[in-house]
Amino acid sequence: MRWLVGWSSIAASFGTVGSVGRQGEERTVHPVGSQLLWGDPDPLWAVGDWRPDEIRVITVATPQGAPTARLAVLGCCGATDEQLRVGLLAARGGALRHLTAWAGSYTAVVQIGRRITVAGDLAGARPVFHTPWANGTAYATAALPLADLIEAQLDIGHLAALLACPETPEALGDGTPYEGVKRVPPGHALILREGSREVTGYEAVASLAVAAAQIDPVSAVEGVRDALVEAVRARLTAPRHAPETLPPDPGPVPGMGPADRRAARGAPVPGIGADLSGGSASATLALLAAGLPGLPGTVLGHGTGAGERLLAVTFNDLTAQDLEDEMERARVIASNPRLHHVVVAAGEEALPYAALDNGPLTDEPAPTLVVAERHRRRLAAGSADHFVGHGAREVLDAHPARLADLLMDRRRRHLLRPVAALARAEGASAHSLFVPLAVYRAARRLARTSYRSGLETAAGLLPDANRYAPDLATPADASLASLAWSRPGPAARWLTGEALAEVSVRLQEAAIRPTSVQRPGEARARAALARHAAGQRILEQAAEIRSQRLHAPFLDNQVVRAARALPESLRVQPGARAAILRRVLGGAGIHDLPPGWGTPSQATSTAAGRIGLRTALPELIALFDAPLLADAGLIEARVVRKALRAASEGEPLPLDGLAELASTELWLRRLVNRRGTCWTGTAAPRQRAVAGGVVPARRTLQP
Repeated sequence: MRWLVGWSSIAASFGTVGSVGRQGEERTVHPVGSQLLWGDPDPLWAVGDWRPDEIRVITVATPQGAPTARLAVLGCCGATDEQLRVGLLAARGGALRHLTAWAGSYTAVVQIGRRITVAGDLAGARPVFHTPWANGTAYATAALPLADLIEAQLDIGHLAALLACPETPEALGDGTPYEGVKRVPPGHALILREGSREVTGYEAVASLAVAAAQIDPVSAVEGVRDALVEAVRARLTAPRHAPETLPPDPGPVPGMGPADRRAARGAPVPGIGADLSGGSASATLALLAAGLPGLPGTVLGHGTGAGERLLAVTFNDLTAQDLEDEMERARVIASNPRLHHVVVAAGEEALPYAALDNGPLTDEPAPTLVVAERHRRRLAAGSADHFVGHGAREVLDAHPARLADLLMDRRRRHLLRPVAALARAEGASAHSLFVPLAVYRAARRLARTSYRSGLETAAGLLPDANRYAPDLATPADASLASLAWSRPGPAARWLTGEALAEVSVRLQEAAIRPTSVQRPGEARARAALARHAAGQRILEQAAEIRSQRLHAPFLDNQVVRAARALPESLRVQPGARAAILRRVLGGAGIHDLPPGWGTPSQATSTAAGRIGLRTALPELIALFDAPLLADAGLIEARVVRKALRAASEGEPLPLDGLAELASTELWLRRLVNRRGTCWTGTAAPRQRAVAGGVVPARRTLQP
């Protein structure tokens, strides 16, 4: 786990080399395992196993040598030193967007005198947190260290909102699971001036009354292509790193080659690799990284390096069925001579809910915790720098609520193809005949519903979520449920009435709060992206392989910006994501793709989740025998155990909701059982977050 932390306070000196207190003792506090980037009066540290090239500090000094402006960029950034200096000068004038316009995934921190600016990303994969501390404000890219710093307790209300409405920013607000620790929303920056704080947005917000100018579809797709190519190029041109020293190789083992023994010891392969699942997103990144034109290393300027082939890893789930077509597509793509194909086969040991006791404590809870072991087995066979296609669906696809945006712009004819595709997905039945009319009526209702009315309606329905929860058995049902400003999450049906009532109060308060209202489709799409990016961040922590870096270019700022410029009429068409990525590859000179490329495979993960739940049912029942969620008043253990048994027997219950409950309970237990703290020094906190290891009791709502 890697993070940065710093603070801004009224005092001129506190924390780096220490300050003398009233009794003459030295008061110091600094994070464990950190390296100081700059010191007093407003220090900044980098904590964790950062690579040397992942930390870049640019300083602009006066003729006398005193620093006047400093810029720290942590992560993978494709900008040159000169571009960083230009961005620093632009930030001095208030142009914060320049700090987020470079290729790659990174966090930028600017210090100009006593003013500090920390810019978050657009997707939410690199968030920024802050909390009041020591007559000032402390900030970090992880919430747990700040919770340790202020000895925070759990925020049970936020956990309830996270389970009841995970894709509704109005219910979550700017909170975190820790009381007093706040989150900077995606697309915003935190500005500190001698302890005072301000959160400001750096992206332009589209008007609700006037439609934004539509970019030509060809130019928009070319923008996505250029952004994605530059994102991949930024990773390829970075210095290469070999894994750190590992335990010695035990020697020949029957049935295991050198690569298998290395993976068993938990070390990635040196070089660059990528997932290759046979889908459109991972295949696009693998082919771009393997044959991106213009890169040095080979005679023709192709490939990842001199004589180097990109390692393509395909995960073969032996417990799943109907994977032949996907595996065949991966095999055809991997026949590229610049790819070295590795197939990781796994059975029940890699199912969801496997090895729940072996994972580390993550910064926050997320449903990805129950599939961490599944991903860890795949990534253990990967490279030191490994590309993953996560985020492509949320960045490129159209959220169903965008149909309402089309109606607001009077573009009814663009609804024909997506509505017809939903009707075909229903199959030949009497119900499918009414799908187009039902979808159109729901989209028109959402287009005519104001932001305040939509949230108030959702707040009124939420207390009855256990009875109101819709059946999402078909794509049409899921699309109809998504055509709303807010809807209960899949785990809401198992929450207590008290927990749902408190989340309902949050929505009612948000409805009357002044805000910059976006179009319903755009707002829902951004919330879904933020939810996925948060889950991806937690997955990287839960399935972390030492000396390995996961790269998700689809979540980069420039890729997200380019994708947002795509016309909505293009997004809502069936197969739009595969068509866009096909044109991206065509622009890079890659045209030969296997038949069926881009076919969605979401049903496979659902089947694996059901098999994993059935296999791990005894462990899950034991997990909810005396759950901490029940002690906090969020669930009734008996109801959840009954739901687990019913789902394992094949009853059509939302598996995503059960995964969220299991992940949150698992995270709570790891948090309570943790030892140590993130800080050291004579003035360090004496207690860690969730002091005493006790989950606070649920408070009673006041009428």
